[in-house]
Parts: sequence; structure tokens; C-alpha cells
Amino acid sequence: MSSTQKKSRRALLVVNPKSRNGAEADIDSGIERLRADGVEVEVLHSEGPQKTEDAIRQRHKALDFVIVGGGDGTISSTARVLKECQLPLAILPLGTANDLARSLGIEELDQAFDVIIENHRQPIDLGVVNGHYFFNVANMGLGVKVTEAQDSEIKKRWGVLSYLRAFFVALRRAQKFRVKLALDDERYRMGSIQLAVGNGRYYGGGNLVAEEARINDARLDLYCLRPRGLMELLGMALLVRGGKHHLAKRIFNASAQHIEVETKPRLEIHADGEPVTNTPATFSVIPKALEVLVPRNSEELLSEKERGQ
Repeated sequence: MSSTQKKSRRALLVVNPKSRNGAEADIDSGIERLRADGVEVEVLHSEGPQKTEDAIRQRHKALDFVIVGGGDGTISSTARVLKECQLPLAILPLGTANDLARSLGIEELDQAFDVIIENHRQPIDLGVVNGHYFFNVANMGLGVKVTEAQDSEIKKRWGVLSYLRAFFVALRRAQKFRVKLALDDERYRMGSIQLAVGNGRYYGGGNLVAEEARINDARLDLYCLRPRGLMELLGMALLVRGGKHHLAKRIFNASAQHIEVETKPRLEIHADGEPVTNTPATFSVIPKALEVLVPRNSEELLSEKERGQ
């Protein structure tokens, strides 16, 4: 091999054909770019999370990394097997929200292929709720109603705006609940209509979990939205969108590494847009859980210096 020739890398590309852009996105030229750069790519059209897990496990010893093309739910469903097999992850943002891509500093499909070719890697954290891994956010209350107010047809027709539409629909269905929180060594009780725990930086089509949140900061960021009237909630929407929860008196926010949540009544919890468990719930963060291919010097990630390394 010449000194300028790159070592071949082997990748499994998992594509969800049901994602918003998955069926029509032209990824063929991107795959050809990868192959021209020495990446041996096998394409697998996902038929569901379990079959995808099985395929990765069967091939993991022959792979250098896995590329997942789809939305946040599709990518999140591979977190457990990738961690178990210690395989780096590359992503192609083909979904509606693409919040994990935002948290990594990946803005579009062409850039995602550039990132894979450049092969710059950083470890990121994983959130855990009752044993289920998540990248972005787990929530209960209003956020679950937002998810329920969408369907695949609405997402295709409205794109990211489907989240805004669903938010207004969900506001009319929002129900109050009581919550007990244990945040590391602190204890709290309060009323709420929405509680979210974030590992990443973005959720819900570009909302910020917290202004300073990063997906590699080894912490979880929580906010709890206390019950208010409709007009006041609408007035706080821009603060929530920008992660400026600390500026609103009726929003409780905190950071921790270990969080316990009890609610009355018992509530369903969605993580990365998918139903995964119910309250009571225990949340934790696994620092540097997974290597991910990211843009070099991404402003959305903490540098090694900022992480104190």
C-alpha cells in the first residue's frame, strides 16, 4: 500500500425507508463517494428495530462502524446494540426533526457524507431511563401529547412545522400532574404539565433542552413546566424553544447525573419520540458511551479542553 493510500473501512448502512426523506433521498451518489474513498458499504433496508439489531450483531466483528439513515427514533433504536458491540456510529439525517444531527453539528445530507469521509470521531453520552437508552430527550406530559398529535402523513406534509402544529393541538389536551423529584442529593415536589430530561442539546424539531446543554457534557438537563393558563403558556413558548427556561418563573430547571421521578397519576414516558416506559422512572447518564463520527471542531459539542481532558 502506498503512503497516500487510505486503509479500507467496512461499514453497514442501515436505512429506514419509512423516514420522511428515506424513500426519496438520493443517497446513491453519497454511497459512491464513500466507496471511492475506500469505504466498503453494505446497504441494509431496515424492517424494524429487532431485525436491525440482529443484523448488526451478526456482522459486528467484520465492521469498522455503522451508518444509520433515518430519523431520531430509528437512530435511537440502534443505541443499545452499538454500545454492546462497541461500534462507532455515523448518521444520515433523513427524518423530520433530525435533532441528534443538530446536537452533533450535522445540518444536511451532503455534509453527513463529508463527515464520514473525514472520519473524525468523538465520544458522546447516552441517557438511560428505566434501562432504555436515549440520545436526545425523554419526556412526559405535554411532550407525549405532542408526539401523539402527529402521524407519518402529517410529518410528510408539514415537515418540521408538524411539531408546531402538534404543540397547539397538545396544549388543549394538556393535563396536570403531581411530581416528586430526586436530583442527585436534592428533593423537590411540584405540580406540572410537562417534564423533560435531556441528554442531548435539541429535541422536538430544534427546541433547546437547555441553553448550555451538550450531548457530551456528562450531565442530564431537566425542566418542569408548571401549570399555567393557555395565554401564559403561549407567551413562554419562545423561552422554551430557545432553552431559556431559567428566565421564566413558572419553569423549574436543573442539571444532575442521577434523577428519580414519581408522578401522580402514573405517566407514559417517550424517549427520542418513541414510547419506552412509564413512571416511576430512574434516569442516569453514561459519559463517553459511544463513539460518533462528527464534524471537526463542531460548535455544538464540547471540546476536550472544555470537558476537562
